[in-house]
This record gives sequence, structure tokens and C-alpha cells, in this order.
Amino acid sequence: MNTPLFIAKRLIFSREKKLRTTNTVVTIAIIGIALGIAVMIISTAVSTGFKAAIREKIIAFGSHIQLTSYDINNSFESKPIDKHQKFESKLRNLKGLRHIQVYANKAGIIKTKNEIQGVILKGVSRDYDWTFFRNNIISGKCLEIKDTIPNDEILISKYLSGLLNLKTGDAVPMYFLQEPLRMRKFRVAGIYNTNIEDFDKYYVFTDISHIQKLNSWTSSQIGGFEILIDNFDEIDNLGKKVNEIVDSEPSGSGEQIMVQTIKERFPQLFDWMNLIDTNVMVIIILMLLVSGFNMVSGLLILILERTNMIGILKALGAANVNIRKIFLYYGSFLIIRGMLWGNIIGILVCLIQQHFGIVKLDEASYYVSVVPIHLNWIHILLLNAGTLFTTVLMLVVPSFFISKIDVSKAVEFK
Repeated sequence: MNTPLFIAKRLIFSREKKLRTTNTVVTIAIIGIALGIAVMIISTAVSTGFKAAIREKIIAFGSHIQLTSYDINNSFESKPIDKHQKFESKLRNLKGLRHIQVYANKAGIIKTKNEIQGVILKGVSRDYDWTFFRNNIISGKCLEIKDTIPNDEILISKYLSGLLNLKTGDAVPMYFLQEPLRMRKFRVAGIYNTNIEDFDKYYVFTDISHIQKLNSWTSSQIGGFEILIDNFDEIDNLGKKVNEIVDSEPSGSGEQIMVQTIKERFPQLFDWMNLIDTNVMVIIILMLLVSGFNMVSGLLILILERTNMIGILKALGAANVNIRKIFLYYGSFLIIRGMLWGNIIGILVCLIQQHFGIVKLDEASYYVSVVPIHLNWIHILLLNAGTLFTTVLMLVVPSFFISKIDVSKAVEFK
């Protein structure tokens, strides 16, 4: 029989039956634990949701991994590479890679009656994955690209639509600064919105055949390959594997292929997102400290309240370690009860925000219109385990106060 646990249970039930002055302090400690775990769950869900939302938008414009011709000229346009590469079959069999697509970029200028704007015309083929843009279309439709007939339609952003006063179905003249100067007329097929101005103000999507003709390329020449992967956490590892495969299968036409992950192309954006993790860690540490100190103060008051009982147990021969276990069990029960309420509150708040989007954000500042939520059950389990371990560990210190209690004085203590 576990005697300390048995006595701790009796104390728990007796506390609920008999009102004591310490009830308020213990209740505050439980509320502190509940609020602490709720704040940790919400902050973690918001940070992971925010990072996932921003990351998804960045990847939509540049994929996870990009293969281009190695060129020291840092521009939006790159030298052409051959569409048929020896390494492509090996890449398609690489575990973790979801999709491979071709693309080509070309700088251009859209000129309307009253406005002019420089853009990046991104040419894509029929193998392009439109999943993200289908979910972010606010007017019109995505492009339908075929291998036989060139598509003269373009997909533009809400930002460009407002700036140039364009809507779906409008004809758009686009100029290309080359020798000789060239102009192409396109028609707006759809308007998308990602709220990331750095991309929305530049990127226009069209059929890759237009860029091939403008650059006097053959139908087998492209600007590069874009690779989508299943798990973003594996991007560094898969980037190295892709680089090894590309290096082991040199291009037949002599091009030198450069492999870059999205993190290497936009390091400043991902460094900024990493700061969010730092902020969350600070919040978690502060909440753990607050919860721990609440429980420490609560346990000290419990020990003082039960000084007479401690003296009697010592007089009956109970060891200090067993008496300490009684109060540690007691404190653990209070912690678990607080954690239970904290999980209910935190998860409920997250689910409400996830389904109804009650809390709105300024799209210009945060790139999203509502606070994004991503509940990761592994994160929740780790938060609960870490909170329980940390707070119980902090309770060990005040429990040593029991060994300082004198038996003769404790028995007489009222």
C-alpha cells in the first residue's frame, strides 16, 4: 500500500469538504496553472499557424527547391537549361519529393492608360501545381495551359489589379526591354491575393511558351525546375540529396545546375520567422515560472496549515521523505487539475479561432487577414509533460521545509 498517496487523497477530499483559509490561495494556484498552460497552447498554435501560412505563400512563388543555371548575374531572368535532364528520373524516385515542375521568368512592364508597373512574368507549363492559387483566387480562374495551343491569358494579383485598374477579361499590353523592343497582349484570366506585397506587386503568371518565344528559346529550353516536397522540416536534408543527384548526373548540354532551397533564396524572411520561435520560448519560460511560483507558495501554505498533522506523523515514526511525498502528491494533483482546465480553455479558444476567425489582423502588416491557428498534438503533449515535470520539480524545494519542523512544537501548533 502506498501510504503517502493514501494520505494525500484523504487530504484532497477533506479539503473540498471543509472550508479553510488556504482554499483561496490553492484556487489561485490552480487558476495560475490553468492560465499558464492555456497561454502556452494558444501561443504555440498561433506561432506554428502563422509560420505555416507565411511559408505556404512564399513557397507558392518559389517552391521548396529550385534548380537553375548557375549564373553570377543576380537577376530575375536566368540562362536557359534543357528540359530533358538525366537526373530528372532519379529525382522523381527520391522519397519525400512530391512534385517537379518547369518554369521561366522574364522582366516586363505593364502599361495601362494611366499607370505603368514593372513586373516579373513567370511562365509555367501544364505540369504546374495550381493548388495554392486555386485557394487564393478572388476573381476569375487559374490558367489552363496546353502543350499544343499557347494560352494568352495571365493571372495577376489583387495588388496589381487595384494599382492598374484591371479586372478579369481585360486586355493587358506588356512590354519587354530587349533588342528589338517587344510587346505582347494578354488577357486577365484571374486575380489572386496572398497579402504578401513583396510578391503580389511583381508576379504575373502565364504560359511558358511566351517566354520561350520572347527569348528565342526552343520548346525544350526552360528557366529551371521547381521541386515541391512533402515535409518542410526535411528541406535541408532533401536539398543536399537533390544536390548530390544533380552533381552525379551532369547535364548533357553542358549547363552547370545550381540547387537552392527556399530558405537559401529568402534567408531574411525565414530568419524573421525564426524570431517568432524565440518569442514563444520566452512566453513558455515565463508561464512555467509563474505557474511554478504559484504552486510553491500554495504548497508552503498547505504545509503550514498541516503542521500539526506533520508533527503527529513524525511522532508516529514517519520519515521526512514519506511526509514530503504526501505533499508532493497533493501538489501534483492540483497541478494536473489546473492543467486539465488549461487544456480545455486553450484548445477551445484555438478551435473557435480556427473555425470562425474571430480575431482579425491587418493584412498589410501581418500578411494574413485572421490569426492563423495550427494545433499540433505533439506540441500540446510536450507542453503538458514539460509543465508537469517543471512544476513538480519546483515543489521539491519547499517540501524540504518539512524536515525543519520540530515534533514537540508541531504537535502543539494550532
